Amino acid sequence: MRTVGVEEELLLVDPDTGDPRALAAPVLARAAQDDPGQDVFEKELFGQMLEFATHPQADMADLGDEIVRCRKEAARHAGEIGCAVAALASSPLPVSPSLSMNERYRWLAERYGIPTWEQLVCGCHVHVSVESDEEGVAVLDRIRPWLAVLRAISANSPFWQGQDTGYGSYRSRVWNRWPSAGPTEPFETAERYHRRVADMVATGAILDEGMVYFDARLSARYPTVEIRVADVCLCANTAVLIATLSRALVETAARDWRAGRPAPDPSVSLLRLADWYAARFGLEGDLLDPVTLLPKPAEQVVRSLLEHCGDALAGSGDADRADGAVRELLRTGNGAREQRRLLARTDSLRDVVTGCVRLTQA
Repeated sequence: MRTVGVEEELLLVDPDTGDPRALAAPVLARAAQDDPGQDVFEKELFGQMLEFATHPQADMADLGDEIVRCRKEAARHAGEIGCAVAALASSPLPVSPSLSMNERYRWLAERYGIPTWEQLVCGCHVHVSVESDEEGVAVLDRIRPWLAVLRAISANSPFWQGQDTGYGSYRSRVWNRWPSAGPTEPFETAERYHRRVADMVATGAILDEGMVYFDARLSARYPTVEIRVADVCLCANTAVLIATLSRALVETAARDWRAGRPAPDPSVSLLRLADWYAARFGLEGDLLDPVTLLPKPAEQVVRSLLEHCGDALAGSGDADRADGAVRELLRTGNGAREQRRLLARTDSLRDVVTGCVRLTQA
């Protein structure tokens, strides 16, 4: 059974006004005081962000329990400092980001200028174990057309600097300003993958391997494929669904590779358009079908993902859970829909944030 780990980035906000607050350092200090050996919480690019990472889990129920526990612990530590955490992929309210001070982050700000300061966005990264770099690259080549569907499911960033962007995942539009971000062409072998990464670092445009921001990549730290397209999900159940589907995609791709089935070969230009559809509409309109790369209703495309991964979901015992989670998601909507629903009800972006603070721990 492949193990799965999840990294989530959370927004630190004022519990009353909803304004982002640059309090990551004292929150991390409080977490270290409570548990001197803790390795769960980390700082991120900006002081308004807090990241946590789960342990690798083979059982999705256990992973869900750990995500909920980590969110509640983050909320407790933040509350002791006078702030709250919200699983929002972008701040609905205007914000001036406060850069975390270390050498790496200063390099980013000096190298990239204004785009660095626009990166106050929160993602969800899913690590799925693989047996080797060769298997990992075979997986990367075969999951490429399906990643936009995960983007659409997770979409949770409709607002930016006090305005509705018209997008479900505006975070993805911001994130793709990094020069190394986005979809990739097939690599075919691990040697070619590593050569490409080395060539990218050699240009000097990026600092090191950790700045290879592909939509999915081989982790530089763990024996995993790291899928990086998802917004941080408002509800923990959606994060578990993203993790479940990610593992099933990896397992399906690995089985196809072992069976000698060739990887699909859509162009990067078409994958970028599929990603745009997912970011723009989320689950509210059409997506590009991963097989035909033609528009279809989002519900049909999401269900085609379940069908594509059906054997892998059944093999891990996740088929019923995934089907039920998809049905519930299509009925109630993702984080972007919920944020807009809150705004329609309250006519206040501040109330949107405070409502999302509550939903983060639900």
